[in-house]
Amino acid sequence: MGYRVVVAGAAGNVGREMLNILDEREFPVDEIAVLASRRSQGTEVSFGDRTLKCQDIDQFDFAGWDMALFAIGSAATKTYAPKAAAAGCVVIDNSSLYRMDPEVPLVVPEVNPAAVEDYGRKNIIANPNCSTAQMVVALKPLHDRARIRRVVVATYQSVSGAGKEAMDELWDQTKAIYNPTAEVEPAKFTKQIAFNVIPHIDVFMEDGSTKEEWKMVAETKKILDPKIRLTATCVRVPVFVGHAEALNIEFEDFLDEEEARDILREAPGLMVIDKREDGGYVTPVECVGDFATFVSRIRQDPTVENGLNLWCVSDNLRKGAALNAVQIAETLGNRCLKKG
Repeated sequence: MGYRVVVAGAAGNVGREMLNILDEREFPVDEIAVLASRRSQGTEVSFGDRTLKCQDIDQFDFAGWDMALFAIGSAATKTYAPKAAAAGCVVIDNSSLYRMDPEVPLVVPEVNPAAVEDYGRKNIIANPNCSTAQMVVALKPLHDRARIRRVVVATYQSVSGAGKEAMDELWDQTKAIYNPTAEVEPAKFTKQIAFNVIPHIDVFMEDGSTKEEWKMVAETKKILDPKIRLTATCVRVPVFVGHAEALNIEFEDFLDEEEARDILREAPGLMVIDKREDGGYVTPVECVGDFATFVSRIRQDPTVENGLNLWCVSDNLRKGAALNAVQIAETLGNRCLKKG
């Protein structure tokens, strides 16, 4: 026996990845429905050996379905998530809409799995921002050991985090650079992304930070510990898939780099690849398609009393979005819901 599961936004990058991961992890699905906007109605998507056709989300009745994984953006989520929740279907939402709602749990299962038990307030659980998700997986076991005071993070985020149009823009601009008669003006991004980096993700806020940077601060406090001070600089890089982060962490207690390495090796969801030699670290290209969050370059920071530096890499379409949503569904099923 299993669950009746809905994937909304199944025609998009994250929705397709959700279907792949549900199948790969052998999630107990009795029945599955795939939804999309009216313009994508009829689009075929794969679920294991099956080919499914997307239904119009506007016409779908959520009554009798156990859970719905949403990857449709904040505007559409605002319309359809309350409908699904009111029909008794638990929504696991990948958009930013509900993340800071005090009545909606924000969950990374390796970090705060018990938070799913509060789903009943609105019948909605929020999936965190992609850059936050992989970071808190790495921070959690270290925080448990030595209590984190402050984090300084610089991100190197792939274009897939901005959707298919962003991936197409990088591809088209890259080709155009080798074709002197072609010219591709920035559309999805504010500046050329090919062979460039852009220190700007999401909109600017009054204090000079971007909303992406604000999300990392606010979400880390909600998921891990409100006392942690965090400052972020979020950068878009010309990589198709895979986010990387350079983390500088200051602790209340001293933590030796060797002990930190051992702690991270034993922590759920993490893989440590840390050899002090050429190629003894993980890059975004190598993490694509993997479930793990990879940690490398673990070393003492001698400029502060209790500091460490590390490098953190993950497939943003997986741990940053689809995988975390499926892990939430697994946690919800194990802790709260009965199989049909």
